[in-house]
Amino acid sequence: MPRAQYKRLVDAFAADIRAGTLAPGTRLPTHRELAAREGLALVTASRVYAELEAMGLTSGETGRGTFVRETALSPAQGIDQQATAANMVDLNFNYPSLPGQTELLRGALRQLAASGDLEALLHYQPHGGRTHERAIIARHLRCRGLSVSAEQVLIVSGAQHGLATAVMALLQPGDVVATDALTYPGFKVLAQSHGLELAPISAADQGPDLEVLKQLCESRQVRALYAMPTLHNPMGWVTGLKQRQQLIAIARKHDLLIIEDAAYAFLAQQPPAPLAMLAPERTLYISGLSKSVATGLRIGFIVTPLPWVPRIERAIRATTWNTPGVMTAIACGWIDDGTVTRLEAEKRQDAMQRQSMAREILAGLQCSGHPASYFLWVNLPEETRADRVTMALLQKNIAVSTAEPFATSEQVPHAIRLALGSVKLEVLEVALQTVRRVIEDCYCQV
Repeated sequence: MPRAQYKRLVDAFAADIRAGTLAPGTRLPTHRELAAREGLALVTASRVYAELEAMGLTSGETGRGTFVRETALSPAQGIDQQATAANMVDLNFNYPSLPGQTELLRGALRQLAASGDLEALLHYQPHGGRTHERAIIARHLRCRGLSVSAEQVLIVSGAQHGLATAVMALLQPGDVVATDALTYPGFKVLAQSHGLELAPISAADQGPDLEVLKQLCESRQVRALYAMPTLHNPMGWVTGLKQRQQLIAIARKHDLLIIEDAAYAFLAQQPPAPLAMLAPERTLYISGLSKSVATGLRIGFIVTPLPWVPRIERAIRATTWNTPGVMTAIACGWIDDGTVTRLEAEKRQDAMQRQSMAREILAGLQCSGHPASYFLWVNLPEETRADRVTMALLQKNIAVSTAEPFATSEQVPHAIRLALGSVKLEVLEVALQTVRRVIEDCYCQV
């Protein structure tokens, strides 16, 4: 039996795209134009483009058409793949560090070695952490606007592990979780692996559009809300108190569990009260020390309502049993002696300097970001394609992220996210100048 005509068309398009005959960014005929040209039914033409998109060769964009993708570029560019080449300037993944942190670690290890409690660190720890360490973290959280008991604090292996244990403990496959239309990719991966359905909420001014959230909750059985009200990744907003209160009113009306991701909250000075303080009966507050201290220090914490503690402890037991004793002891020692507070203050200043530099170099482009954020969102000029910009930058040994890893809606904006915290300032300055030139060159080629 001869192959279906649509399949032959798919193969022909695919061959031309892979051979470079159809260059990245080429706009393909409309569905109707293709149907008329090839003598197909409209539904068959749509099937051709659907299969090409499923193969990762094209992208369909509402109101603009169907375009050839840059096939040399990973669809997840920016998050799931870190720049590994020795000469690659990594602007896609943040691992901010300050001079002198290595010596801090040497000192902490020496101090720990002289500790009389060293033998205890060789044994299993309680699943949620030792009582005195939970109390240390509870005291530290006061600077984040949280007043909680040690019993409400559970220690985990980083904020991502905290998110995973929260999902395992409190959500079921098939649950609908409302989240921003652009959100943290790590939660997208987590939701997919646990069979959660993410329902996107479009953005309003400095936060999610609460009318959209309200309508979503009235039309769907939404179980939870994943939010980053204090220094959102990737948009950088800090949601105001009034909007937080309105969000909580919706959550209470529809009995939503709230997962508050505060991984970057330390960068915002004097933000409004956390959701966990405004709605403590239904909010999980999750953060860690990866960004504020060092990415290799995989210590995080969950603040939870007391009734949920046993369920989360079981999830910790099922995944890691407990956090590494030595790592936790170092982290809590640095919290207790003020090292973490000092590093957080220094990183706020460092982030402000980098953000200011980025805004100056990229002046005139449509950028979104907090003044003390380690990342910047850049909406590209009209008709400028993110995959072309990203690929052109890769060819210049600069790795950035497209919007695709962050998007929870079908419509993916042509934008890039720049991580500002992973390279030296002088390298960042040159890289940002290159980013600007590449965006301008790609715009001129449209």
